[in-house]
Amino acid sequence: MTPTLAELMPEPPDEDSLYAAFSTWTEAQGIAMYPAQQDAVLELVTGANVILATPTGSGKSLVATAAHFIALAGGRRSFYTAPIKALVSEKFFALCDTFGAENVGMLTGDASVNPEAPIICCTAEVLANMALRQGRNADVGLVIMDEFHFYAEPDRGWAWQVPLLELPQAQFLLLSATLGDVSFFTQDLTARTGRPTALVSSGERPVPLYYSYVLTPLQETIEELLAGGQAPIYVVHFTQDSALERAQALMSINVCTREEKDRIAELIGDFRFTAGFGRTLSRLVRHGIGVHHAGMLPKYRRLVETLAQAGLLKIICGTDTLGVGINVPIRTVVFTGLSKYDGVRQRHLKVREFHQIAGRAGRAGFDEAGGVVVQAPEHVIANEKALAKAGDDPRKRRQVVRKKPAEGFVSWGEPTYDRLVGSEPETLTSQFSVTHSTLLNVIARPGDPVEAMRKLLLENHDDERTKRQHVRRAIAIYRALLAGGVIERLDEPDEDGRTIRLTIDLPDNFALNQPLSPMALGALELLDKEAPTYALDVVSVIESVLDNPRQVIYAQINKARGEAVAAMKAEGIEYEERMELLSDVTHPKPLAELLDAAYEIYKRGHPWVADYELRPKSVVRDMFERAMNFVEYVGYYQLTRSEGLVLRYLADAYRTLKRTVPDAARTEELDDIVEWLGELVRQVDSSLLDEWEQLRSGTDDDGAGIAPTPAGPPRVTANTRAFRVLVRNAMFRRVELAARRDWWALGDLDAADGWDADAWREALEPYFEEHTDIGTGPDARGPQRLIVEEQPGHWLVRQILDDPAGDHDWGFSADVDLAASDEAGEAVLTLTDVGQL
Repeated sequence: MTPTLAELMPEPPDEDSLYAAFSTWTEAQGIAMYPAQQDAVLELVTGANVILATPTGSGKSLVATAAHFIALAGGRRSFYTAPIKALVSEKFFALCDTFGAENVGMLTGDASVNPEAPIICCTAEVLANMALRQGRNADVGLVIMDEFHFYAEPDRGWAWQVPLLELPQAQFLLLSATLGDVSFFTQDLTARTGRPTALVSSGERPVPLYYSYVLTPLQETIEELLAGGQAPIYVVHFTQDSALERAQALMSINVCTREEKDRIAELIGDFRFTAGFGRTLSRLVRHGIGVHHAGMLPKYRRLVETLAQAGLLKIICGTDTLGVGINVPIRTVVFTGLSKYDGVRQRHLKVREFHQIAGRAGRAGFDEAGGVVVQAPEHVIANEKALAKAGDDPRKRRQVVRKKPAEGFVSWGEPTYDRLVGSEPETLTSQFSVTHSTLLNVIARPGDPVEAMRKLLLENHDDERTKRQHVRRAIAIYRALLAGGVIERLDEPDEDGRTIRLTIDLPDNFALNQPLSPMALGALELLDKEAPTYALDVVSVIESVLDNPRQVIYAQINKARGEAVAAMKAEGIEYEERMELLSDVTHPKPLAELLDAAYEIYKRGHPWVADYELRPKSVVRDMFERAMNFVEYVGYYQLTRSEGLVLRYLADAYRTLKRTVPDAARTEELDDIVEWLGELVRQVDSSLLDEWEQLRSGTDDDGAGIAPTPAGPPRVTANTRAFRVLVRNAMFRRVELAARRDWWALGDLDAADGWDADAWREALEPYFEEHTDIGTGPDARGPQRLIVEEQPGHWLVRQILDDPAGDHDWGFSADVDLAASDEAGEAVLTLTDVGQL
């Protein structure tokens, strides 16, 4: 068995023996260190801080591994931070392989594994809050900050700055391919830590890049690159829609040979594609074209990455998310534009953004060079083509009607390209901020909080004017905390040297994951456990503390406004009044008044929640009440291109329901909903829950030994409780459609079984002659309205309709095929009868 790096620790661990031991290990791995890597490791073994500013693909991860090794040898705890949980998790498993699981832990806010380990992987926010709470007393000996250019992110940059300010005892390794001028950081780190700070930089890439600006149409450009052996090609777009549209347009190119297509089909095997985008992706990848963006399901992104790594995808159309370390091999990057919408305005790419994306081209060990191609704007290409057609005849050239740029186009051209290629990344700018959480963390630490806060406010990286604003903000927060009785002044310092102390117990992770969860617990006590809507009300309380899935919220608003306009037109309401009334139409917000009142009350005793917004909404509840499965819900709101975001939200809701709702607040109906939600997520993409559940329960007594990830989702029928809910929802979906007399939608569900729209209408006509409507309330959808007879291989089910007379003698029956359900990942049923008992 190959020894872990931890087992190769030299005795004594001096500078020379540490460097020699690590070099021996790298050679055994078949790795020859580049000069910049050697320089960085040598600086680290001497105890210096290191800023490693080398291009993508130059092996910064190897230097980070060396830093962990050096810290471990010296008995110091090392912390690796990354901007997103997926990268933290990926690094955690990689370091477990390198150092042994017993030596590595992970903290992400919603997962904690082996937290006392000597090597910790965490998000930047976790370390920043630890630094605020403990300062120089924190057990942090070395800090590795990956993707350090996030220091300049407006919303999150504070978390990359705080450890630099509050952990003077630590040695730092800052990593990024696009840092720009870092002279400020070299001086600041040396002054704060008392260690020398070495800048190890190199513009020399292991795989050189060649840049070009082209005036050929995109399809022609790609055909030329394919013919020249420059695949895999990543075609960069700045919206998800344009990436997919481009991929579909490129289907006209014969990208792969017959043999390659057969290999793709073999590698795909029995991979489960769902309806909608899944079927589109299936057609694309079988043609050798991939799509990659954040709105996709994780399993689809992994499939695209797997096929690309096997050399089977020649073209991948994606967004600029590849700038944050995705695992796709690329020889050539093609930019379709040099401007993007950043959520506020349309603007040119920053130099850092351009180089972060361009740097993904060229694969070490595979390519001798990488290519970066920038397409001229479409109107420029069209004009050049028209001028070329006119030839050298001045009269014809004057007659050419020049195509104008699209409305809202941010003008760019070859000068913009030249500037982006030739410039250094912008200097990183400070994004320090002061919140309630900042003050509470500092007050919680031993020592004089006034002095600690003064240093933080006056010695951060902002300019003097901004520092004065921070001071005013801190004073206002302090006064609010004092007036609220959350803190109190002491006449004499206490045994820990505090002159101000908290009057409440502060949870360890109060500022991290779902910080409003404690408020949600209090709100649960306001609910009536006997109410028929209790279980769904609990879901609404939990949903209110989750981040808004913006695309879903926008889709719900658009849907609601569309329906409202139709209703108002039917009522004859004039246009001006319709527009005025529409401003009040928004997405569903169950329990909004109760939750807002609970929030205001909770805030009085816990003022830090003022940093966080309560967000009443209905996504899980909406899906359950509509009795829709995932595909139906995505289709209903036209969210095909954002289905990954929808599923991540559902997974977050499931995890929060599982860990937040106490046993005393649970009911059988609520447990049914939670089981249904978990199974729904697993069947669509089990990876979103597999790792979390392993981290919660798949460790041994020492917190090590993570269980291997299961291959694919479990059988949907294996979880009988959840499957019953899936069947109940499938049947109730038909109840809701029948209540609306939506025969066409019913026909879409059951036409294959002989129950088209006409058959449904004819079967239920006698019911509506006898009754005015079909109930769809809580009683109508309850388990008592569904009769299930379990038989080997199938279930016989009967859905009883809730009629106004209470006779309950009408309904419809179906046969549920268990094997087909396992294959589909959802309840597969065949309608057998509609009528009176």
